[in-house]
Amino acid sequence: EVQLVESGGGLVQAGGSLRLSCAASGFTFDDYAIGWLRQAPGKEREGVSCISSSDGNTYYADSVKGRFTISSDNAKNTVYLQMNSLQPEDTAVYYCATSLCSTWGIYGMDYWGKGTLVTVSS
Repeated sequence: EVQLVESGGGLVQAGGSLRLSCAASGFTFDDYAIGWLRQAPGKEREGVSCISSSDGNTYYADSVKGRFTISSDNAKNTVYLQMNSLQPEDTAVYYCATSLCSTWGIYGMDYWGKGTLVTVSS
């Protein structure tokens, strides 16, 4: 059974940092890219970042470039999203998903985690 479990969300003040984790199981980790997407209340879901182990592609949305860093620990089947300089507009539920990942975006999401809430106070 494919499982993706996010953790690391929470409440942080503006300017602070959080590191999200996405622990994957039930599939061959190296065969899939993993994407992070977020959905804020009343807004459409937005692709944030993704990483592909097979070809090294990464992608960052313009809104997070320079502040967020995605990384992968294949030995632990875990993808991380280090989020620095957080702003109130980063408040959202963050989901990880198996996906395709190119330098221009995330697409082809297949399996999803249940999400972790990030709240940034001003």
